[in-house]
Amino acid sequence: MPRFTVHVRDEWLTVPCKDASYSINWLGVEALKRYAKNKPDNGGIPNIKDVRFVARRCQGQGLLDGDDTIEDVLEDNDFVELEIEGDTMSSDFIPSQPGMSYLYPYETSYYILYGNSLCSTDLVNLGRGRYKIKLTPEAEKKVEQSRELLDTIVKEKKVVYGITTGFGKFARTVIPISKLKYSLGSPLSPERTRMLLALRINVLAKGYSGISLETLHTMIQAFNASCLSFVPEKGTVGASGDLAPLSHLALGLMGEGKMWSPKSGWADAKYVLEAHGLRPISLKPKEGLALINGTQMITSLGAEAVERAESVARQADIIAALTLEVLKGTTKAFDSDIHELRPHLGQKEVALRFRSLLDSDHHPSEIAESHRFCDRVQDAYTMRCCPQVHGIVNDTIAFVRNIINTEINSATDNPMVFAERGETISGGNFHGEYPAKALDYLAIGVHELASISERRIERLCNPSLSELPAFLVNEGGLNSGFMIAHCTAAALVSENKVLCHPSSVDSLSTSAATEDHVSMGGWAARKALRVIEHVEQVLAIELLAACQGIEFLRPLRTTTPLEKVYDLVRSVVKPWIKDRFMSADIEAVHRLLVDQKVWNVAKPYIEKYCTELLPESRPTSPTAFSLEPPPSPRKRVRLE
Repeated sequence: MPRFTVHVRDEWLTVPCKDASYSINWLGVEALKRYAKNKPDNGGIPNIKDVRFVARRCQGQGLLDGDDTIEDVLEDNDFVELEIEGDTMSSDFIPSQPGMSYLYPYETSYYILYGNSLCSTDLVNLGRGRYKIKLTPEAEKKVEQSRELLDTIVKEKKVVYGITTGFGKFARTVIPISKLKYSLGSPLSPERTRMLLALRINVLAKGYSGISLETLHTMIQAFNASCLSFVPEKGTVGASGDLAPLSHLALGLMGEGKMWSPKSGWADAKYVLEAHGLRPISLKPKEGLALINGTQMITSLGAEAVERAESVARQADIIAALTLEVLKGTTKAFDSDIHELRPHLGQKEVALRFRSLLDSDHHPSEIAESHRFCDRVQDAYTMRCCPQVHGIVNDTIAFVRNIINTEINSATDNPMVFAERGETISGGNFHGEYPAKALDYLAIGVHELASISERRIERLCNPSLSELPAFLVNEGGLNSGFMIAHCTAAALVSENKVLCHPSSVDSLSTSAATEDHVSMGGWAARKALRVIEHVEQVLAIELLAACQGIEFLRPLRTTTPLEKVYDLVRSVVKPWIKDRFMSADIEAVHRLLVDQKVWNVAKPYIEKYCTELLPESRPTSPTAFSLEPPPSPRKRVRLE
């Protein structure tokens, strides 16, 4: 017999259906009957026959025709929202988020986890729903061995922190065996919650947490079905791990609070789990602590920050090269001999990219040819010093990536369960100082891309510096052109200056001075992401401005790769002839950067240039000018 879960005002009701040929109106009336039956005043509904309502599928918020048959428009265990005429939308109902269709659990590939192979790139792809998860047999065996040790400790009534005692200040309080199942401490987007859950599974798979294999398998099943807990993004101090967000993650898995799935949208966790054939987790001794102790909130957000930072950094080189062309700058500052005398890897890499995009021997530029014999000796720092400024950003990202990837594959629980030694040891691996400090550093480093970009936008808009019309528009005064866009960029850069203040220099004592030094890593991760988003937006404005500048240099053409970038931008934004609403233009180009389309257009030309370098001119280090993220030092995972 098919069943449906219907949300009426503040309650979720399960409605069985004997005949799927019944109508949607019948389903609504049945749900209202159940709703009124549970209320002393019938829920304020004197006569159900007089109630007018509309029904929507929770997934996608699609309206359902009341005369349609159930079997035609719903699947077994579908979720339906009932809106009663005259009511506002229930405050308890959270509609499905748009744009999350890629999280439907139709993946065919499995990512094989064992606790040592995950990297930031793969974690972000897991968050996007591209893979399901499996454990290796070796990982399952280690998990079982750790659990067996804990079961022995409980049986022998030994006093061990977090297993037979409470947490934090209550560490000396011994808990009776009969009460141990209650030893649990009390929203991110679905994409970020998937990352968080995948990373917690990876850490538990290492076999040092004492989780039971049954519980771990349930977590994997929830991940594979995209049953994702409601996890508030705020509330972690980053020591004793990310206790608050990880507690919310565990709460949904226990059938409490809210959950999201592509099938249900947001609903009560018990209904979401039930709809996917899953049972809530029932905690065993130490499992409460195993689920909530760790740095996975900081680290999963940090992984996204690293990936987006690298993406925007390499595209910043392309945008700056285009601006240099529009401002008729010289390429002499990118000569390889200059950068061999100060051989920072990031600096050399950026200079190489500039040469690959601007080298007149490879890509003739009519714009460059037009000022070949001008009397300009050198350019402003914002153009001439791009290798030095952009270069340290690249090196910063590489440094932070190494820390994040190490953290991704680290056991960050407490106490640690060493099955081979037959003991548990309390330590401090849960402290988030490593990712916190690294992400503060990342924000400071990546911000500089926006800082220097804003100055290049100023040069593009200022006629005394650019030799172009003021604010890149004809009929100035009647039209403001890029005047306000530049103001927007300046505002974002200014806001970033505040956000770049390190959060990890702060510490507040918690848990009655037991946790008396904390990392504030959660805020470090969140503000790093905000800084990076602002950087993306500032660079989007520069790219728009540079393409607009080219309009005033026509019919002259720039190099082939930069013309391809220009064409890409013009495929989503038309030239600026007179003032119009610019926010949509900025967002369209911002999306090009987020999707790495600017990089993908230029990448083949950069690669071709690098392969054509004379042997003696090639970098001595095989990874010095890598166009892609360096491979993980650990064994790569198997995809089945």
